[in-house]
Amino acid sequence: MKKIELHWRILLGLLLGAFFGFILSEIEGGKEWIQDWIKPFGTIFINSLKLIAIPLIFGSLIKGVSDLKDFSRLSKIGIRAFSFYLMTTVIAISIGLLIVNIINPGKSISESTRNQLVNEYISNTESISQTAKVQQDYGPLKMFEDIVPSNIFAAASDNRNMLQVIFFSILFGIGLILVSEAKAKPVKAFFDGFNEVIMKLVDILMLAAPFGVFALIATLIVESPNLDLFIALFWYALSIILGIFLLLGLYVVFASIISKRKPSVFIKGMAPAQLVAFSTSSSAATLPVTMERVTEHLGVDKEVSSFVLPIGATVNMDGTSLYQAVAAVFIAQAFGMHLSLEIQLGIILTATLASIGAAAVPGAGMITLIIVLAQAGIPEAGLALIFAVDRPLDMLRTVANVTGDAFCAVVVAKSIGKLGNPKIQEWDDNYIPS
Repeated sequence: MKKIELHWRILLGLLLGAFFGFILSEIEGGKEWIQDWIKPFGTIFINSLKLIAIPLIFGSLIKGVSDLKDFSRLSKIGIRAFSFYLMTTVIAISIGLLIVNIINPGKSISESTRNQLVNEYISNTESISQTAKVQQDYGPLKMFEDIVPSNIFAAASDNRNMLQVIFFSILFGIGLILVSEAKAKPVKAFFDGFNEVIMKLVDILMLAAPFGVFALIATLIVESPNLDLFIALFWYALSIILGIFLLLGLYVVFASIISKRKPSVFIKGMAPAQLVAFSTSSSAATLPVTMERVTEHLGVDKEVSSFVLPIGATVNMDGTSLYQAVAAVFIAQAFGMHLSLEIQLGIILTATLASIGAAAVPGAGMITLIIVLAQAGIPEAGLALIFAVDRPLDMLRTVANVTGDAFCAVVVAKSIGKLGNPKIQEWDDNYIPS
């Protein structure tokens, strides 16, 4: 009997979790029961993915850089990766601005609804504003200063310091290139084996993915705010959803054209990673799954995926960039402000830079949005307007972030002749996945 493919199992878990959450949210004591007996399994699943994120980056980057043999290959991959990341980010922001200016979602917000939302979420707004103001007070080179850790063990203890781990891993890999092959061989052999073990742990964790997604979605449903608030923000949410689906469609089309494969190859190859991204709202937590799917199911050579994807998880935030552009214009519209073309071009630049500095964890885009609002002269209090629907939209923009990373990996691999046949072909009717 043919087994159900992983992405269908995860989707089934998602739908059952939503149904279960809706049913128990209508039963007295149901919310508390899910929080006590279901939510912990979702937390365990996310923690398990985060647990191997740092070891995965550490091992895969060191292996990937040291396998390049020389700096010319390193620079070739690095330059192309950053170029594509920058290009897709600008495209994402432009799509967001185009859609939000067509739909004009902020004009549907009434004065009473605006005041209700601001009053309900003002405490959250103040907390995020304080965090963002600290970031705004930093000098122009603060981001580069933070990339270099003073203690690698301290950096590796927090997933928010992923750029520091990436910096050390690349530096370590360069060191392996510079020493003699005889001395580097045992170290490289260790990291080759280390990387294989981590990837095998990813396979094991993915067996639990449908159950983890079930728990996460059921918890999200019962903990959601009043549904009346969602109705008031329908057009805002629709703008972001349309933008993200348009962006995802572009990924699929261009990945198909560039790789000369059917669109279904990219869609089915990335579906499990997208569903995990949707349920966790974290590019960092999804990274192990993304690497496994891109390497094993899209045919990207490990030399490329082990370098491009960890960096993409921290600096390539296409979904976050699109969201920031839409949110900024939406808030301005809600307060009756008109944003000139010059200001909106400034939003493109600021959102691009802000997305690079966004941590690959849930809700990080909300903090960097403050910087975008400040640049455009939009009231920070308007941040409270979008809190009610931020969580589900955060889930969707994480899908776009992860998919954008995979797309860039495919493009870079194809450009340097490192895109081969997938080791696992799920679209082959004769293949039965384990």
